[in-house]
Order: sequence, then structure tokens, then C-alpha cells
Amino acid sequence: MTTALLTHPDGFDHATPPGHPEQVARLDAVLGALEGMNLMRVKAPLAAEADLLRVHPKSYLDDLRRDTPEQGTRQIDADTWLSAGSLGAAWRGAGAAIRAVDLVLSGEASNAFCAMRPPGHHAERETAMGFCLLGNVAAAAHHALGHHGLSRVAIIDFDVHHGNGTQDLVEDDPRILFCSTHEMPLYPGTGDPTDTGPHGTVVNVALRAGCDGAGMMAALEREVFPRIEAHAPELILVSAGFDAHRADPLAGLMLEAEDFAAITTRICDLADAQCEGRVVSALEGGYDLEALAASVAAHVRILEERGR
Repeated sequence: MTTALLTHPDGFDHATPPGHPEQVARLDAVLGALEGMNLMRVKAPLAAEADLLRVHPKSYLDDLRRDTPEQGTRQIDADTWLSAGSLGAAWRGAGAAIRAVDLVLSGEASNAFCAMRPPGHHAERETAMGFCLLGNVAAAAHHALGHHGLSRVAIIDFDVHHGNGTQDLVEDDPRILFCSTHEMPLYPGTGDPTDTGPHGTVVNVALRAGCDGAGMMAALEREVFPRIEAHAPELILVSAGFDAHRADPLAGLMLEAEDFAAITTRICDLADAQCEGRVVSALEGGYDLEALAASVAAHVRILEERGR
């Protein structure tokens, strides 16, 4: 088997204003970094309405459709924009994560990486925010449970920002363990370690600005990985944000590309021990293009090596 790469040209059609950090060039950088790797390339499908309704009400999806401009861009909040191509990109972003679950659980792929934009981990049940429109990883988790009948799923979010949207969309289901490492204080201001969710299945790990890869790995080993082992997931989902890199303009952690490789290796170790190596990873943040490309390459190279 091999690693599946799920992407689609529609990801280039989500337009943001000049100077916006979540720019089309991010996808160019990611896909360029993955050229030459031995990956199973799969076109990301549009997410089915029924899959999105597991995480968002129909009224919210209808609002996104209504607010999408026929041309130009429309601002939703201080950070988040819609353009004529945004819905196609967002629906395929969620569709990529859902299809990746199908491929991995069916055994067609060992693991998978979804290279789409916009990201998704800030999108709450009825609120688009933080560049995000749909809860991609949350939708994939609920698909694994509802469609494939899994009993337990774990999500690891190592983006530098707290995955408030994913937490909002999964914390009510005790079958889903949600673990987020993030810089605090930082946008969106949520993710305090005392917030463990209604069932105690939320693990929020706050890191101070200046924390490097060794510090982050120590926090994962101490607070996240033992919880995943105890949860015994049948699938591990990853919100793979690379904005904890020292070069990223939006935060203050100090990771290097090789630190993301080390974290990915440990995630794969857990997956080998717990769930036959099943890992589905989806792109979230990362806004310095050179650092993003290097970090994604390091992450996917480990997935590819472990998926052989």
C-alpha cells in the first residue's frame, strides 16, 4: 500500500485579498513540495450534504451559499473571506478528509494527506472564522463513526492556534478524543488546559511563545500521547498546521521542519500500536511559504515511508 494525496484544482479558486496570509500560493507551495514523492494521487470529491450535516446545521450551509459573491470577495469577519470559488474549495476540503477516511479504512491506502484550502479547524457549528469555513477533520471523524461504524477516533491538532472549531464539533461525542497543542496567549483565545469538554475527552496543551521542538515533543509525550494510548483509537486524524515553525509570521513557537518529522513519526508509532497504522492528515495553517513547503515535505515523507 501507499500514502494517498488528496487535492483538487478547486483549492486554487478560494480567493482572498492581496496580502492575506491564507493565500493561493500556499497550495502551490504544498503541492510543489510533494512533487516526486511516491504518492497515490486522488482528486478530492465534493463532500456530500449528509456528511456536512453531521457537523453543521443546514441553515449555516445555506448562509454560506447565500453570502458567496458571484464575483470579487466578501468579508465574513476580520480574517475570513468568501469568493466565487470558495464553496467549491471548502466542499472539496471536507470531501478530501472524508474520502481519505474511506481509502484508509478500506485498506486502499495505508495513510493519507489532504492538501486543500481553506483550512477548517476554526470553523464552529454555525460560525466561519479564522480563515475557515467548514470543519473538515471533524466531519471526517463523524464519518468514520457514523458511516464506517468505528467505536473510537482520536484527533491530534498541532497547529499553533487552538482548534476551537474542531473542539466545538466533536466534544459532545465521547467516542472522539480531541487533543490540541497551541501557543497561548494567541488567537482565538480558547483552549485553556482546564477546558476538558463535557466528557473529559478534550486535551488542551498550552505552549508559551518561544517553545521549540523539544519542548513541544515533551508536552506531547507527557500530556497527549498517553491519552491517545488510553483511548485506544481505531483511527488517528491529524489537523496538520505548520505555523508553529519559527519562520511563521502569525505566531511565536520555534519549531523546525525536522520537528514536524519527529512528531509525525511518533504519531505513526501510536497508529501502528493502536490502529494498524491508520492515519489521515489534513492541512491547516502555515503561512511562511518556504517553511510551509519544507514542513509539509517532512511530514508527508514520514507518512510515505511508514505507509510502504
